[in-house]
Amino acid sequence: MKRLRSIAFLAGVLLLILSAVFLYVAMGALSDLRPAEDYEDRGVLTFRPYEVYPVQVENTGASGRDRRMHPTKTVYMVYYRAADGSGYKWSDKAYSRDHGRQVVEAGETVRRRVLSIPSDGTYITVEPEQTAESYTKGLWEKYTQIVGMATLYIVFYIIILSLSKLVRRLRKSRAEDGGTDHFHTSGASALERCSPEITEPRPR
Repeated sequence: MKRLRSIAFLAGVLLLILSAVFLYVAMGALSDLRPAEDYEDRGVLTFRPYEVYPVQVENTGASGRDRRMHPTKTVYMVYYRAADGSGYKWSDKAYSRDHGRQVVEAGETVRRRVLSIPSDGTYITVEPEQTAESYTKGLWEKYTQIVGMATLYIVFYIIILSLSKLVRRLRKSRAEDGGTDHFHTSGASALERCSPEITEPRPR
């Protein structure tokens, strides 16, 4: 029973830490989220694969000693460029180097919508059916859901922790009260046993 309680406590603490991290990241993402007006729609373009390259990324799938020994891992990205010669590029993850080469050799094209950001001279690509409005709305809904769920768990954890402390205090208080009553009762009994017996004088 004690082992289950300790496991549950550790799991709750880990979830609390994860909730705090998710809350921090989501709040930062919401503050950095661009409004739809910042994007300029360049239309839907056709992208053709031209090369596959290895890329080092953080090894989030590992844990413990394995993650310390191998903090990064190699993934293979297939790079695409716009077929109209506009210079826009896009990349997609391949399952392996061989898979990436097969994609490049097949030359299968992909259609993506280009949303440019004139204020800083960059751009992003999204699915063809998406627009700047739907893209930003989707991100806003995603991050607000994360904020809501993380906040809900943190509040829930605080309530459970407060209730458990209250229950422990009540139990401790009852135990102390019971011990005091027992002391008074046993003390009175001992006093009666140790007191000399008082007898009434007999009439002469």
